[in-house]
Amino acid sequence: MPKGPGNKSCHNVRTDCTAPGLRQAVLDNLYYVSGNTPVTASAQDWYDAVAYCVRDRMLKAWNEGIERITKALDLRAVAYLSAEFLIGPQLGSNVLALGIAEPLREALATLGQDLDAIVDGEHEPGLGNGGLGRLAACYMDSMATLGVPAIGYGIHYEFGMFTQTIRDGWQVEMADKWLRQGFPWEIVQHEFAVEVGLGGSTETFLDAGGRLRVRWNPEKRILAVPHDIPVIGYGGTFCNVLRLWSAEAVDAFDFGSFSSGDYGKAVEEKILSETISKVLYPNDEPYQGKVLRLGQQYFFVSASLRDMLRVQQMLGKPLDTFHTTFAIQLNDTHPAVAVAELMRLLVDGHGMEWERAWAVTTKCFSYTNHTLLPEALEKWPVELFGGLLPRHLEIIYEINRRFLEEVRAAYPGDEGLAARLSLIDEASPRSVRMAHLAVVGSHAVNGVAALHTELLKTHVMQDFAALTPQKFCNVTNGVTPRRFLALCNPRLAACITSRIGPAWINRFEEEIGKLEAFADDPGFQAQWRGIKRENKAALSALAEKHLGVALNPDAVFDVQVKRVHEYKRQHLNILRVIALYSAIKRDPGAEFSPLAVLFGGKAAPGYFMAKRVIKLIHNVAQVINGDPDVGGRLTVAYIPNFNVRVGQVVYPAADISQQISLAGKEASGTGNMKFGINGAVTMGTLDGANVEMRQCVGEENFFLFGLTAPEVVEVKRNGYDPRAYAATDPVLGQALDMIASGAFSAGDREIFRPIVDNLLYQDEYMVLADFASYMHCQALVMEACRDTARFTRMSILNVARLGKFSSDRSIRDYCRDIWNITPELG
Repeated sequence: MPKGPGNKSCHNVRTDCTAPGLRQAVLDNLYYVSGNTPVTASAQDWYDAVAYCVRDRMLKAWNEGIERITKALDLRAVAYLSAEFLIGPQLGSNVLALGIAEPLREALATLGQDLDAIVDGEHEPGLGNGGLGRLAACYMDSMATLGVPAIGYGIHYEFGMFTQTIRDGWQVEMADKWLRQGFPWEIVQHEFAVEVGLGGSTETFLDAGGRLRVRWNPEKRILAVPHDIPVIGYGGTFCNVLRLWSAEAVDAFDFGSFSSGDYGKAVEEKILSETISKVLYPNDEPYQGKVLRLGQQYFFVSASLRDMLRVQQMLGKPLDTFHTTFAIQLNDTHPAVAVAELMRLLVDGHGMEWERAWAVTTKCFSYTNHTLLPEALEKWPVELFGGLLPRHLEIIYEINRRFLEEVRAAYPGDEGLAARLSLIDEASPRSVRMAHLAVVGSHAVNGVAALHTELLKTHVMQDFAALTPQKFCNVTNGVTPRRFLALCNPRLAACITSRIGPAWINRFEEEIGKLEAFADDPGFQAQWRGIKRENKAALSALAEKHLGVALNPDAVFDVQVKRVHEYKRQHLNILRVIALYSAIKRDPGAEFSPLAVLFGGKAAPGYFMAKRVIKLIHNVAQVINGDPDVGGRLTVAYIPNFNVRVGQVVYPAADISQQISLAGKEASGTGNMKFGINGAVTMGTLDGANVEMRQCVGEENFFLFGLTAPEVVEVKRNGYDPRAYAATDPVLGQALDMIASGAFSAGDREIFRPIVDNLLYQDEYMVLADFASYMHCQALVMEACRDTARFTRMSILNVARLGKFSSDRSIRDYCRDIWNITPELG
């Protein structure tokens, strides 16, 4: 009879990292988990067998972490609340973190399997959309690598954002069934499930001590079930947890209705309850969509806070020291209702006095703002909010009353200031300002780039910054060099390691600068160019296979991949492409260095203009790629369904990184960093983290164009007329005329009229104002690319000088400036 887990030989079966040990573990999983033999196993069976093998080797650090938390009563952990965690495929990154790639590859080879093929076959978890979710995942990676105890809390979406397909150039949204074949990395923890209430009413009563109390009587209750995903740090010694909540019905089956023949009603409660965690970012244009989205936010926030309080009580620590156990980070406004919920749990649930509860709450929370766009600062109609969360609305009113008393005391008679700072927007319809709730309820508020933080303090949150300047600080975003260089660009990673050693992988900021010593080495430059070309050839092969577009690996790969939004200005990019095409048509025999312009990204399902821009890009690509006059010198391609997996192929292949948002609109960006650490040179505006990146890499290694943020304000103040730019710039005028005339729509003048009219008569994001500067910058880019030694040097220096943009540095900043936590591993 086999001995239990405490037996050393049994323990080794689960942790042995030699090739023979890994081989046996994979075979055991194939037999006893999947119920297959090597002969009958499918590709999915092999993937599952390998994944469970790797997961076993992560769980030793996982359980050691749990034991450490239960014993260290003075430990403070980060609770990272985020509506998104775009974690990407897990197998490759976990193998990298454990350092078992070579023995695992050897083990699989003896079984006739290829590790790379198995890694490539993994379906990406649909748990996030863009930069905010990817940042959260990077931060989880860095906290585990640095030894910062942390729990990431979010939603276990059944369906992700959506799968983007393209039909006749139009974006079509399909369900992202990322869980269709299971997810071997998660452990469902049914014993920690909690009930979450929604709707209903409140009532006052006197408790046993004669105190006036409030009771919330929810109309509906939903069961929140935690799904735990281990997050292993590089080196495999420290493991944190990502805890995602799925919604289930408290009573999933009405047997009485079923017995009476009403089969639909028998499962109605199950269907309605599970809607909460059904899909990431439901369309919130209709009223019911708004209700669902607010319900999602409260659902995961409530479950998460109650989970933290359970841990606090399990440790035997009093509730008024809750803030010493957890530093709770609000990743944007999506989890901001947590401020009201923690007050409800402490005051209503545990009988704590308001003042004590408020002191604990504000010491727990800190808030990261991710946007400068007013429309992205969430507001909920009071009627909707009160209908779904009646007790929370009462609490927010009380928070607001007390807060405005302080404001009026400090600035007597300034009712305008009080109105601007109020948590309630009194304009019809009255609404709850979630960003204001997050600021008032937090002890720290940070922006995500130096420019962004400055604009927060001087524009978006000017009044709050004047009232409590000590709250505001900056933590510039970063990305993990493990996934976005070591994993996604193994050729370049090996090249770097051969010159400066492997320490850069988990000490990127401290070590990567050593690469600068080789920037002028002809042999190293040749090796660098060879690696870039191999990466471009790999992307070209994929484009040929999936898009039917032939990309020349010797062309300059000019890439813009990000969420499609007018402020990110994909339409500026395509106007440039049209202008280049026009130049070729005017003089087909002129010298023109080969250029491949690549786009990618999703538009929100209800975003009319963004979806029409996607259609324009496809139509332009169809015309240019099929024109014999062009002769392959200019190629345009749109990569559909851009996600982490696709990014891991695109980032290493890019020569030029397009970061062209209007100055003052992008909070930070993280795509700019992913491209940069893979050797792409940025062509961009002074927006977001571009500003700091340019300072780090040097002005001569960054292609700058466009208005600055102060210039944008000044031009608009003086009355911006986009038509004047079109009238005085013949290149711009011709590009607009070509779109308007139907040159890219088979003569249809209406299909793109909304884009042209918007640019000529509104142009909120000043595309036309920046066009001439953008075209001048394009000429400088192509000139630099023709000088291969110069451009290779620029590429090397971009990598060598971007150490600051590691998410490890960001997490150290949070630990020092906001969380008051000392990392255990650095």
